[in-house]
Amino acid sequence: MNALKTGILMLVIFSLFIFLGYTFGGPQGMVIAFLLALALNAFSYWFSDKIVLMMYRAKEVPEEASPRLHRMIEQLAERAGIPKPRIYVIESPSPNAFATGRNPAHAVVAVTTGILRLLTDRELRGVIAHELSHVGNRDILIQSIVATVAAAISMLAMMMRWAAIFGGGRDDDDRGAN
Repeated sequence: MNALKTGILMLVIFSLFIFLGYTFGGPQGMVIAFLLALALNAFSYWFSDKIVLMMYRAKEVPEEASPRLHRMIEQLAERAGIPKPRIYVIESPSPNAFATGRNPAHAVVAVTTGILRLLTDRELRGVIAHELSHVGNRDILIQSIVATVAAAISMLAMMMRWAAIFGGGRDDDDRGAN
């Protein structure tokens, strides 16, 4: 069901961009908005997990470095009926964990060093089980797409601001902005 919701969300975003492009830029604006929406949807689908991991400077953890964590996540993933996600650790004293990726086969679970130090195994198992539920329900793709859309809306607002500053949106007979 979440795959259908994600598809509908992407279609709505696509349509909104095309409508706004036509409204503010006519047929040429519609083509530009179409290309922008296509690029953003493709980019957010394929690369959202990599962007988040780079933002946090997360490092993939080999099994030899943290066998306890790997075993825990492997057992929980097996119970959830999903493939074992890749495991990343973020150097941060703040206790946090999150899941990212476009689907269960390409999922990642990231934990901070702070949460590893603070929680007992039982507590950590609960946090990771929660994150794996996001993976199993495909919530992580929707969250990634929403973040990308927010960035796109910001970018469009900035483009419209610069267009207004430099005379964009003027009538053909130069009577003023429309």
